[in-house]
Amino acid sequence: METRVALVAIIVREDAQVTELNELLHQYGGYIVGRMGVPYRVRGVNIISVAVDAPADVISALSGKLGKLPGITAKTVYAPEEALGQ
Repeated sequence: METRVALVAIIVREDAQVTELNELLHQYGGYIVGRMGVPYRVRGVNIISVAVDAPADVISALSGKLGKLPGITAKTVYAPEEALGQ
């Protein structure tokens, strides 16, 4: 199955959702290339970027599930296919 490379940007505004967020990321762990989290205490948020290599429907499902969590915002950016030599 053809996969895409994407970056999922996540803003966490409610710490109460962190457990559910981590459980979701764990479920999709096989597709995660890397993850970086930055606590931005001045603004009271956490900023997380997750690089994935997965089928487009899997990436969409992950982003959608993340976005449904209260206090979580998630947006996905896909790498151009031609830039990846596909």
